[in-house]
Amino acid sequence: MPMLLIKGTFRLKGTQPDGDTVHFVADDPEEWKLVRAKNPVQVAGGGEVKLRFEGIDALETHYHGEHQPLPLGRAAAAELLTWLGFNQVLRDHDETVTASTPESTPGYILTQGTDIYHRVVALVGRGAPPMPSGTDVTVDVPLLRQTANHHLAARGLVYPTFYRTLFRDLRLELTAAAEQARTAQQGLWPKDVSTTGFKITALSTITADVVILPKLFRRLVDHLHLGLSVSCFPAYLAGKEDKVTVLSTGERFVGLQHVVSVSNGDTVRLLHPVEDLLFDEA
Repeated sequence: MPMLLIKGTFRLKGTQPDGDTVHFVADDPEEWKLVRAKNPVQVAGGGEVKLRFEGIDALETHYHGEHQPLPLGRAAAAELLTWLGFNQVLRDHDETVTASTPESTPGYILTQGTDIYHRVVALVGRGAPPMPSGTDVTVDVPLLRQTANHHLAARGLVYPTFYRTLFRDLRLELTAAAEQARTAQQGLWPKDVSTTGFKITALSTITADVVILPKLFRRLVDHLHLGLSVSCFPAYLAGKEDKVTVLSTGERFVGLQHVVSVSNGDTVRLLHPVEDLLFDEA
């Protein structure tokens, strides 16, 4: 799978890194022009670019003022930052980093483009890159195994979550890593109820009590913030028109109501394991 390699540094101060988001500064800012994307890369002051990790989704620690159960969300973030080489990170009350040791660490990213929020979607590596910066690299399974994306999936701290940009061999490898962690009951998997189902009695059910796929969490938060009942959730999902394919059957749907059920007016369940779903970017 060909991806653009960009060398640079990871920086934390003033940002809110979680288990699948961190800020990165390219050594050569001109290389951002090489990213093939319909949504231009958004470069902030100081040259920082926000990354979204390819192929994984970590529990939300700050989404529209809400969060998922924080111990596991913070565990994913802590594991990522330790893996990147940060050994002390101080945060304030809203998860913003006020200081870190060291201030930055070297690394590289492998990317095919951006998402609708102008974040660079990337596989994330640490230390010296395997090829020169600014070149296209064929990403295979051995190289994927050297990334933070794979590391976090293998620790069971994130959900494998796939969009069409990721090639099949890399999806299968991330699935295998996540399945091994799930079998070993590592990380979030002992508490995951995405496919077994969960009864929602209040917003706090999903912010404090149950562990579910973050994509499902985000849709539920947006729905509940509108003051709508859980029983109306399928209609809400239909209106969002997310496109998804069930990999095991080849069925392609418009609207997550085809892969999410609501029973008894308050019990929500994902109908397929997340690794069996392939999402389209909005």
